[in-house]
Amino acid sequence: MGMVMKQTKHPYITRNKKIRDGVPVILGTGIRVLDIVIRYEIMGQSPEDIIAALPQTNLPQVHDALSYYYEHKNEIDSAWKAAVQDTEGMKKEHSTILEKKLGKIKDIH
Repeated sequence: MGMVMKQTKHPYITRNKKIRDGVPVILGTGIRVLDIVIRYEIMGQSPEDIIAALPQTNLPQVHDALSYYYEHKNEIDSAWKAAVQDTEGMKKEHSTILEKKLGKIKDIH
């Protein structure tokens, strides 16, 4: 018999096209779930460190954001990878202000 997964309610997370183009954010803050995830997964910050860095959040909000992320991991990871690729593409097409002033910096390695 197949296991039915019940979706968790996330009282601190919202999605609204008028806020951050509809990406999941912590209700009332505009802080993306991804912002919390990057601090936790990539930067190695604890939930307590995150609320110290983002004082408009609290511990239940941070834990709910992480729970939401793990429930929607594939979707959020795919969107993040696409955003990184877009940024890399823009870097190749456009010079930075420093590069405009000094000229293209050659790879010195």
